[in-house]
Amino acid sequence: MSELDARRERLEQLRAQGHDPYLITRFDRTHTIDEVRSAFDALVGQPVTIAGRVMARRGHGKATFLDLRDGTSAMQVFASLDSLGDDGYERLKLCDVGDLLGVEGEVFSTSRGEMSVRASKATILSKSLRPLPEKWHGLTDVETRFRRRYVDLIMNPEVRELFVQRSHMLAAIREMLTGRGFLEVETPMMQVVAGGAAARPFCTHHRALDIELYLRIAPELYLKRLVIGGFERVFEINRNFRNEGMDQNHNPEFTMLELYQAYADYEDIMSLTEEIVAAAAQAVCGGLQISYGGQEIDLTPPWRRLSIPDALRQYAGIDISDLLDDASAARIADERGIEIGGPKTAAAVLKKIVDETVEPQLVAPTHLTGHPVLISPLAKRSPANPELTDRFETFICGKELANAFSELNDPIDQRSRFESQARDRSAGDEEAHPMDEDFLEALEYGLPPTGGLGIGIDRLLMLLTDTHSIREVILFPLMRPQE
Repeated sequence: MSELDARRERLEQLRAQGHDPYLITRFDRTHTIDEVRSAFDALVGQPVTIAGRVMARRGHGKATFLDLRDGTSAMQVFASLDSLGDDGYERLKLCDVGDLLGVEGEVFSTSRGEMSVRASKATILSKSLRPLPEKWHGLTDVETRFRRRYVDLIMNPEVRELFVQRSHMLAAIREMLTGRGFLEVETPMMQVVAGGAAARPFCTHHRALDIELYLRIAPELYLKRLVIGGFERVFEINRNFRNEGMDQNHNPEFTMLELYQAYADYEDIMSLTEEIVAAAAQAVCGGLQISYGGQEIDLTPPWRRLSIPDALRQYAGIDISDLLDDASAARIADERGIEIGGPKTAAAVLKKIVDETVEPQLVAPTHLTGHPVLISPLAKRSPANPELTDRFETFICGKELANAFSELNDPIDQRSRFESQARDRSAGDEEAHPMDEDFLEALEYGLPPTGGLGIGIDRLLMLLTDTHSIREVILFPLMRPQE
């Protein structure tokens, strides 16, 4: 008989005895296991009621030891024929590793000093019809872990702790922002125009309206509409969707923090970015000194600032003036063997060179400033150089963590840039920003001077937990269906 068949047989035996675990609707616990462990000395000799999943069992005959784990901790349970009685002990023999078990009993310490509960009653609350992975080898295959995340969480407490840390990090960020007068809002996930970033969207069709809709690539343009409407400080923590490749740092569905502050510029937002990351680090790491990939990183503000023109000279030996028109940019791409994968526009070549030559060098926290207008269609021009914008991207350990700028609030300039982006789209650049007439109309009502920021929540958690695949920090990452 297979293990699956044997477990079903034991279920039927339970039912024949008048005990169907699936008919149990609730179980009243007096304590979590962590609460028992934390107050153990005071609870010795006292009755408690706990519940959890059976992770291991040992012993035969008249005594059995079980390892019970709930969402807080684990504890040994001792069950015997004497303590449970004939019927109770026989029923416990039908309990498998993986089953959910409720236990009433007395807290005690074994001769070896192990915290334990002596069961006076044991109730199978749910039957695990599939066996858990073998105890000593556990669940280690990466693909299996992500496909069966529920088993991963059962077998690997450190994975469960990672997502507890994620929750604490988000709570800390929310607390910090609301404490500074920001209002949390929600904006549409389905949009008529997929704007706010340079990315390829997912497309769907709304049958009732007979229109094409897009899963949002960013909430930016809707959040700016709210600032125009009088909400001076807003933020959203929610999903974005981009129909692009998948790798260690990219998942088609990911979580972003995006915020906007009226009467502020990118310098203000730069300081705010450092404060947000510091709050997150305190919540996850307990301080501002972290380790990532064997590198020690100090997150104490203020962080380094480096302009793209200076970075290109330092790391690529290129003058940015040679990358601001399509012809010269294409020539440099050809000379250096740079593959673009589409039209060799100035924007595409510039982004590629920065991605490959500059970003990997930015290990210590660095704000990369001075982005050209041609790759920043929504950012305000720099008063000192109209070819550049008041924009920064934040990098730590060579990975982009944040993108921010003084928001372009000139509707005439914004239209001109959208038109330029439209020409790039017509030339084959699928990630160029589309024209958005409704947003342009909103801008014409007046957007105050505003600073905006986007931080990738998944990447931030990766950084703070020394995790090197985005799939590790997303509960259910996208996976290719199994055949």
